[in-house]
Amino acid sequence: MDSPRGPASFATQANALLRKNLCVQKRNLKTNIGITFFPILICVLLIVLQNVINNELDKPKYKCGCVCLETSVDGRCARKECGIQYSTLDQVGSCPIPSPPRWPALIQVPRADFRAVRTSSQPFDDLPDPLCRESWSCPATVLVTGKDKAVAEAISRGLFPALSPSLNATDFLDILSMFVAGSDTQPWYIQLLEPAFFSGHTLYLIQPECLPFMSQTISYNTGGILFQLNIQCVEGVPLWRESASIINHEFLKGYRQRGGELNEFIAGYDFLGTTQYGLGVNVWYNSTYNDNTAYSFIATLRVPRLVNAVSNAYLKFIKGTSVEMLLEYVKDMPKVGTSFQLDLSSLLSALFFTWIIELLFPVILTYLVYEKQQKLKIMMKMHGLKDGPYWLISYSYFLALSVVYMLFFVIFGSLIGLKFFRINEYSVQAVFFFTCINLQIALAFFVASFFSSVKMATVVGYMYVFGSGLLGAFLFRFFFEDKTFPYGWILVMEIVPGFSLYRGLYELGQYAFSGSSMGATGMTWRSMKDPLNGMRDVLTIMSVEWALLLILALYLDQASLLGDSVTKNPFSCFRCLQKKHAPSLHEPSFSQQDSKVVLNMEKSDVALERKVVEQLLVDPNANKAIICDKLRKVYAGRDGNPDKLAVRGLSLVLQKGQCFGMLGPNGAGKTSFINMMIGLIRPTSGTAYVHGMDINTDMGTIYTNMGVCPQHNLLWETLTGREHLFFYGRLKNLKGDALVKAVDHSLKSVNLSHGNVGNKQVKKYSGGMKRRLSVAISLIGDPKVVFMDEPSTGLDPASRNNLWNVVREAKRDRAIILTSNNLFLSTCASKPSTSTPLLHCICKSQD
Repeated sequence: MDSPRGPASFATQANALLRKNLCVQKRNLKTNIGITFFPILICVLLIVLQNVINNELDKPKYKCGCVCLETSVDGRCARKECGIQYSTLDQVGSCPIPSPPRWPALIQVPRADFRAVRTSSQPFDDLPDPLCRESWSCPATVLVTGKDKAVAEAISRGLFPALSPSLNATDFLDILSMFVAGSDTQPWYIQLLEPAFFSGHTLYLIQPECLPFMSQTISYNTGGILFQLNIQCVEGVPLWRESASIINHEFLKGYRQRGGELNEFIAGYDFLGTTQYGLGVNVWYNSTYNDNTAYSFIATLRVPRLVNAVSNAYLKFIKGTSVEMLLEYVKDMPKVGTSFQLDLSSLLSALFFTWIIELLFPVILTYLVYEKQQKLKIMMKMHGLKDGPYWLISYSYFLALSVVYMLFFVIFGSLIGLKFFRINEYSVQAVFFFTCINLQIALAFFVASFFSSVKMATVVGYMYVFGSGLLGAFLFRFFFEDKTFPYGWILVMEIVPGFSLYRGLYELGQYAFSGSSMGATGMTWRSMKDPLNGMRDVLTIMSVEWALLLILALYLDQASLLGDSVTKNPFSCFRCLQKKHAPSLHEPSFSQQDSKVVLNMEKSDVALERKVVEQLLVDPNANKAIICDKLRKVYAGRDGNPDKLAVRGLSLVLQKGQCFGMLGPNGAGKTSFINMMIGLIRPTSGTAYVHGMDINTDMGTIYTNMGVCPQHNLLWETLTGREHLFFYGRLKNLKGDALVKAVDHSLKSVNLSHGNVGNKQVKKYSGGMKRRLSVAISLIGDPKVVFMDEPSTGLDPASRNNLWNVVREAKRDRAIILTSNNLFLSTCASKPSTSTPLLHCICKSQD
């Protein structure tokens, strides 16, 4: 099968495919521009919303409260003073606090209707009666255990020192260090404010016994602000349990019961091996806030008072009641004045940017599946396109599109001031986004192997985009924000590309938000050392998965030809590891059907053709264009139907310069025979040789000098007829003037050169024009073997006659096999060959 030009090189085929892709994308320019500018639109929307939020936060109600101390002559304020004493609760957070207020240390006390009582799931006799909840008088209980029960109970009786009858309101905050007080409010996320001391809230005094004077309303002044506080006594009851596991189980039962009912305790103490010579204790603390969610800021824990209470009780146990260990106050560190900031891009980046980046996935997927559904890839392959150029150019094109898309996104987002891009180090973003888009392309190639319908692929693609974003935001985020959740499972979930993308964007967003709030930089390469930063694991997983998916996609592409006609053995890639005896052109193939004697009454000319084939197979000097040796195709029956015999032991010899025509009705096996010869389906038995190469093992080489006109027109609707011929001509290694002349000659030979028809897009062609273009494609590049499956379909009589003239002219230097159910083939001399009974006329002609 030598050609004067030789097969096209890797670079030549890559150049042909690149030019074809650029032509296709040029026709889709509006769509591509729309896709590329979509992230710009999102950035503009974010910046508009950001300005609206900034204008709202810039209002005085969100700034530290101020008063004017001096007024100028023109009525303007000459000197003003700002501080928390002039601020509302909404303004306090923005005030400078050079000397933070001190607050008494409190414990977390359950609400009256949530305090532990005796229930069916916690049937301990020492728990309070459930009726106390009706009068809001349930005590607050503490569970204790230890190796020495007597020591543990003795210490626990001193956990809540009794209050003296005289309560001096003037030094109220000072005397709280002598007792145990608590609140059912949710703590703030910093200690600058203690919500328990704001007006309208209740402060609980935990006492061994409640007396009437212990519950009252008091007024006090702190930091220049006057507060009114409701004081209420709550009885504190320590209860003994036999082991820490029992306490733990009881806390778990009380945390949340059916219907959302709570049964809470103040705390728990395990005194371990505590004696009068040493204190060792484990403390359980209550942090079950009624309105807590996974998205709330982590509140400061009210733990110091629990530790001080047991330390003070132990000291009294060994030294007497006259000795005390007091924790007077807790306070935060000083802070400078700040302004309320809400960086919308950083907060919403994980979800919205996930959708923006993944938007390219269904675009790439549908493009790949379209070529598969329309059988365009196999058409290119049948005209000599190798896998290497196809993968290189296809992958490079999608990578270039993705890079341009992301560059527009990052550059425009930076120009308009989105801090997500401006604060995080650009090199970190570049590596992350480059890895993301490569993984996305590899995923699209991999997933495309499982689809043959563009509509289905499009639906699944967009479901994946929006589903992965939503699941990442409202499910996956809960898991990786929960530091108690096993980290190994987090890594497993990040194998899903959408989740790893979400996690990476989340980390960038968090660093950008923190940097914006603190006036610092966002994520840098040094940040990778932070054990809480998941970006390093995300990049590792993405890189490994990118390589694995690309390998799997290549394997699946080799294991099954794109289309619904051929499915190779999935393990065919490993056949090279097996020793096998390849069939030879010069070895006759004989078959034996068990021990039965089969009497085959075949016509004399059919028998003669079979005999010629058998002689050529053992002739070392045989050099025929096509030899078919007992080619057979049986389709397996489905749904209980029997197997269908399509081609029965066809034997045929064809030399260069011959045209072989097959005439028969629909279903006679013509297309099955052609499909076997062009590699679309594998023979059930038998084989064929094209210039000495076996169609079962050497189709890749056969394709380099083969032309195909399939039964259906496999064309790009947006390309012109001329562009089709230029593309396939380049695949056949035509270049320069030879390529231009070949294209012009092909268009003229099939009557597509008049009226500038060749420069019109194929979608504007009639059915007959498309058919003539398919014939021209099969003949361009001087292929040595041409297969035409019903090339006259849809042609008028004049076009049909012209087509036959083209075929007669083209067969001089090549072998041509064509099929039809039209009697125009009867003009050739009838010479039957071994085939199916329905092929009434098989013609072989040679001028």
